[in-house]
Amino acid sequence: MSEIFDGIAGQLNNLFGSPVQHARNGGTAVTIQARFRRTPIEILEEDGNYVLLNSPTLRVPEPVASSIAVGDQITPDNGVIYDVLSRHDSGSPAVDAFVIFKLREA
Repeated sequence: MSEIFDGIAGQLNNLFGSPVQHARNGGTAVTIQARFRRTPIEILEEDGNYVLLNSPTLRVPEPVASSIAVGDQITPDNGVIYDVLSRHDSGSPAVDAFVIFKLREA
């Protein structure tokens, strides 16, 4: 069933995403395409309940999301540096499903 959705997240990311800088735990920054948001969003937790995230978030499709870990730093086009606090799956079965990262200003 996931084959229907494969490729959709990548296309949405290309349309609505923008370049951000990703630095792995103090390393050299690389540019990735992602959707950065400062407004609250709801995410689906593992227990099936929705939780409101009031923190800034970053949505990145797999496989790029696999390169991001807690403690890394993200710098969107606003120039503010954010620390990655946690990782949350979007619930999509697609191979390129978005992963949501909760951020905090560094």
